[in-house]
Amino acid sequence: MGRRKNGQGLIRQRKDSRWEGRCVVGYDEKNLPITKNVLAKTKREVEEKLKALKETVQKPVVKTAADMPFGEYIDYWYRNFCELSIAATTRLKYENDIYKHIIPGIGKIPLAALKKSDLEKFYAEQMKSGNLDRNGVGDKKLSGAVIRSMHTRIKCALDQALKEGLVNRNEAIGCKLPPKKNKEIEVLSHEEIARLLIQAKEEGFYELILLGLATGMRRGELLGLKWDDINFTTGELSIRREYTTLGSDYIISTPKTKSSVRSVHLPQSVLNILGEYRETVSSDWIFPSPLDPTHPRSPTSCRSRLSDMLERAECNHIPFHGLRHIFSTMALENGLDIKTLSAVLGHSSAETTISVYSHVTGEMERNAAKKMDDAFGTPKPADLPLNDENPDDRQTPEQEPKPAEFTAKKSKKRKPGTGCISKVSKNTWQGKYTPRGKDGKREQHIVYAKSAEECERKLGEMIGQIKIQGTDVSER
Repeated sequence: MGRRKNGQGLIRQRKDSRWEGRCVVGYDEKNLPITKNVLAKTKREVEEKLKALKETVQKPVVKTAADMPFGEYIDYWYRNFCELSIAATTRLKYENDIYKHIIPGIGKIPLAALKKSDLEKFYAEQMKSGNLDRNGVGDKKLSGAVIRSMHTRIKCALDQALKEGLVNRNEAIGCKLPPKKNKEIEVLSHEEIARLLIQAKEEGFYELILLGLATGMRRGELLGLKWDDINFTTGELSIRREYTTLGSDYIISTPKTKSSVRSVHLPQSVLNILGEYRETVSSDWIFPSPLDPTHPRSPTSCRSRLSDMLERAECNHIPFHGLRHIFSTMALENGLDIKTLSAVLGHSSAETTISVYSHVTGEMERNAAKKMDDAFGTPKPADLPLNDENPDDRQTPEQEPKPAEFTAKKSKKRKPGTGCISKVSKNTWQGKYTPRGKDGKREQHIVYAKSAEECERKLGEMIGQIKIQGTDVSER
């Protein structure tokens, strides 16, 4: 499914196989978009319904002016230059930044009167207590990444205002922003990778983990694969869709950028494994849901299952995206050039790849310098002539220790009504309990802790309180 042009609305296929179309039909008193949905059995039918709906909606003519409130202008900028030209998941991020933070914070300031000092004050306030709870009260700090994200929206809107001659300069340029923290990319050792694959085989996740390690594909791209995407004769794998979350729902869409639509070549060993695996799968999807083979496996379940497998395999915790980092790091260390790696990963440019993996390329440069030094520099003791009087003086390389044998651990299934726990980061555990309420709907309850023991205790206490209140009818 190609990217739709501005104003055409959003079309996606639902879990029940029906097609759904959505478009903006207006805006409420808070400038939040009002949308309407249409449903149909086929994509063509939903396109016709969506077109008919759009024809009934008269798009308001926005007259921009220098003295208009900045909130009105950034809403105009988003609706006319962004909304329907970006992916659905990205759209949610834009709308959260604009309508939850920017407009309530600086939306009343006239466009031409907005100054750099106003922006920096706004950012400082958001850093202090910008995260709103359900009652609209700010009680938590926003991360530096969220602040920089909002700044990008504001800067782009002011760029457009500058083009339209509504402002004399872009006040967002030169604003003091929270520093960008370069997160150290954690990867697994060769021994850890071997243990993870052994454990994954035990739990029925071997092919998914292996393909992630062998290609560096994103989680949504892996789950969006169908068997007709693989040419078993040429070894070519076509990446042309992804399976991602949109709020509480899942959507099948094109990859995030044009460069993400790509083809990669699979090693013969991986092709052989996938060929054998194919005989066990009765679905068009390569990694179907165990509950409904007509749909892919849930992205959320993949994340939690990987966390559990890493723990049982005695590996350091990494997110699912860490498989992509492992592939990239190993590719660079084995001589793959940046430009080729960028194309394989589906990055928009080689600069993106360099910025993400600068630590790897830096280490490669240091290793290259060391090799040059070893070749042309001072000889090492092992290279010196043997002393006849002391034959033991010759230094011999130490034997590399053999990796310890690893046996996969059996997963322990929890009893119904006890919830579940999972490790969501290096120092954070999550406990989850999702009983059915009296209305028959699932109610998700979550606790967090710094250890598995503490998480089990908090989870047990929470479940006990819920049962005392009598809100759970059916448990999971």
